[in-house]
Amino acid sequence: MPVARMVEPGQGPRSKRAAILSAAIKSFGKTGYDATKWSTVADQVGIGQPALYHYFESKAHCLLTIMRMELERSHEMFVKATAGEPEPMAALRAAVRAAYEVSAHDVLRMRILENNFDLLAVKRQSEREEAERAAARELVHQIELSWTELLQRGMDDGVFARRDARTLALSLLGMIVSVWRWYRPRGATPLAEIRELIEDACVRIVGP
Repeated sequence: MPVARMVEPGQGPRSKRAAILSAAIKSFGKTGYDATKWSTVADQVGIGQPALYHYFESKAHCLLTIMRMELERSHEMFVKATAGEPEPMAALRAAVRAAYEVSAHDVLRMRILENNFDLLAVKRQSEREEAERAAARELVHQIELSWTELLQRGMDDGVFARRDARTLALSLLGMIVSVWRWYRPRGATPLAEIRELIEDACVRIVGP
């Protein structure tokens, strides 16, 4: 089932929202969320700190927005990669490859998501923060469900070993996304090599 996109406030030709998000992603992804001052994001965009609150009521609101947007992108990539792939193993391989078809900006967003994932577990007092958190949690549920359904299809077709599909889905997802905690674009290991290793591992895990 497709997840409805949230309506983005503050959009328009003169909006600073995209610039704020871009600056926040760079700072949160490279320096860390806790180590980034909200005023630093304002300085990078070239606006006063009070202007930030026209778009985001807090640094946490901005963080949750980035996390929700990255989950949307990840889910859309999965759907696009697996659409029209009736053979479960081919669909699985396509899904794993799609998870690593990322830009340098996407890498930072994935790192932010993984490093701050626990934030989604606690209800927020702010209405706008809670709306982003709730939307992100729904996307997490949809991603897990999509992977579970793919694996269950493979088991029903006799292609994958029969196990608990949800547990297996969570295990594969955990392995796939854990890469973003330590991967660096300028590191010694190319992302293509990492993707190949993870794809091979996933195939081996689900195999009969």
